[in-house]
Amino acid sequence: MKKNVQAILYGWITVFALLLFISFTLALLLRFTEFGEGMLDWTTLGAGILSLFIGGLIAGVKGEDKGWLLGGMTAIGFSLFILLYQYLGYQVGFSGTQLLTHGGFLVASLAGGMIGVNIKTST
Repeated sequence: MKKNVQAILYGWITVFALLLFISFTLALLLRFTEFGEGMLDWTTLGAGILSLFIGGLIAGVKGEDKGWLLGGMTAIGFSLFILLYQYLGYQVGFSGTQLLTHGGFLVASLAGGMIGVNIKTST
C-alpha cells in the first residue's frame, strides 16, 4: 500500500514538473518567436498527454505492480486537482470538451502505467 501511494506521488510530481517546464518553454516561444496562438491549443493538448503518459510511466516503474491502477490514479488525481482549482478558484466546472480532454489524459496515463510496470530495471 505504501509503495503504491509513493508511486502515485512520484507520478504527480513528474506530471506537474513537466507541465511547469513545458508552460515556461511555451511562454518563451510565444514571446520571442513567431509561434502563433493558433497552434497553442494543439501543442498544449499534446504536452498534457505526453506529461500524463510519462507520469503514469514513472508511477508504474516505481510501483512495479498493477500499472493500470497506478496510471489511472495518477490521472484521476491530476484531473481532480484541476477540477478543484477551477471550481474553487473560478466557480466553473468541467465543460464537455474538458471531460474529453481529461479522458484522453486518463488513457495516456493508463498506458504509461502499464508500460512502466513492464520496464525491467537492473539492480
